[in-house]
Amino acid sequence: MTIHRYDFLVIGSGAAGLLAARKLAVAGTVAVLTKREPEISNSNLAQGGIAAVTSPDDNFDLHIADTLRTGAGLSDPDLVKGVITEAPARIKELLLLGTRFTLKDGVFELGLEGGHSRRRVLHAADATGREMERALLAACRAEGRITFFPNYSAVDLILRARPARVRPADNSCLGAYALEESTGRVHSFLASATVLASGGAGKVYRYTSNPDVATGDGMAMAYRAGLELANMEFVQFHPTCLYHPQAKSFLISEALRGEGGILRGADGAPFMKAYSRYGELAPRDIVARAIDSELKRTGADCVYLDMSHLKPAFLKRRFPTIHAKCLALGIDITKQPIPVVPAAHFFCGGVKVDRDGRTALTGLFAIGEVAHTGLHGANRLASNSLLEACVFAHRAAEAVKSSYVRRRSAVKPAPWTTGNARPSDEAVIITHNWDEIRTLMWNYVGIVRSDKRLARAAARVEIISAEIVKYYWDFLLTRDLLELRNIACLAGVIIRSARRRKESRGLHYTVDYPGTSPRYGKPTLTDRYQ
Repeated sequence: MTIHRYDFLVIGSGAAGLLAARKLAVAGTVAVLTKREPEISNSNLAQGGIAAVTSPDDNFDLHIADTLRTGAGLSDPDLVKGVITEAPARIKELLLLGTRFTLKDGVFELGLEGGHSRRRVLHAADATGREMERALLAACRAEGRITFFPNYSAVDLILRARPARVRPADNSCLGAYALEESTGRVHSFLASATVLASGGAGKVYRYTSNPDVATGDGMAMAYRAGLELANMEFVQFHPTCLYHPQAKSFLISEALRGEGGILRGADGAPFMKAYSRYGELAPRDIVARAIDSELKRTGADCVYLDMSHLKPAFLKRRFPTIHAKCLALGIDITKQPIPVVPAAHFFCGGVKVDRDGRTALTGLFAIGEVAHTGLHGANRLASNSLLEACVFAHRAAEAVKSSYVRRRSAVKPAPWTTGNARPSDEAVIITHNWDEIRTLMWNYVGIVRSDKRLARAAARVEIISAEIVKYYWDFLLTRDLLELRNIACLAGVIIRSARRRKESRGLHYTVDYPGTSPRYGKPTLTDRYQ
């Protein structure tokens, strides 16, 4: 087993991970583990933009109010205020690092999205995440103290003591084990501080806007280490993912509705006013449920987002990526409506952290979608996710530099042993269980839930998880096996969290408890000891 020693370890290469790595590099050496190439992440696919108060007709109080209203009573008001007021500083930092947001007449061209009372979304056409990733990757690659390890899959955190024997508050993180895909060997990465920035878990669901890497690895590793996961029942389903047999996980940005897009049924009639006075600009949870209701009511395969009443030149300039993608599939958005369906998009829950991204494990931080900070509550306001990533990358890096510089561990970790494991000769089991979990989660733990559906899901996931555990210890590791283990773990956590919340709030809607109850006005916490 190869042992790598760095001052700091960052797991993930989205916006949060890259910005944290860039900041940490001024204080020491940084290893960045990426499951595929560094460019592949949820952040890279973000279309809409990053929300921040930059306009004279906007203010912090309005952005705070929009965030709290969308969060349905579960956002931390003090935390929200801190993040919103810090936003302009993080925007300035992104600009200094080379991010090129779209300008109009020399000022930011601001987008309007669901749940926002003002135009405040900075964007780079309709590929904001890609532009941010480009700038951050260039900055990291220019920094000599950052080393990327592409195609390394994190397996588990390296702990001072086994989590079964010691609670997180009495334990510490020394780094992580990681699988080198090309050789099948497991390496140890040791660091004075480890930053989980591994993103979300959209691939737990059959239909998702997320890339293949989004299997919740960081959340599952933290859970196995004994840490609490908070609010895992609040899974945001993006209302509009492109519905086309040749399009996999292609998002149709919220910004299209912000610019006047109209949702129509198969008969061409608009329907959103029947569900919300805000129409197409209602928060995502309301729009996703409305579309789900229309699909079930009519039996249609999809609904349609109509932009054809807007000027073609504007659509081509404002949404060049979406226009080109749809056109390649035979859909001219300047003339034809876009077929869309909801898809799993973002986890409002995650690893419980404090206001600096610090977990209960000494030496471990979590930032970005992997973390639960208290910003999003029961539902995320559009384009607050990239903002959260940048704010907590900054905060975590500052906290790490103040406490963990020059404390590189000299401990030799427990060796990784394969025991009697052998190469798999039944890979079909992985494929079958993978498909079964994702389909089960979509059908039983999706946009609309019930006690009966959740009970069925819990019973089946328990059986599948037992099969996976046995398979995991019998065969040598592969990335597919690691990902299967992680989505099974998180499926169980999501179901348990959903069963505990006997109300409907934000993204969690159950037909058995359609009202909101003050009894559940706090986060749902789940750990391995429960």
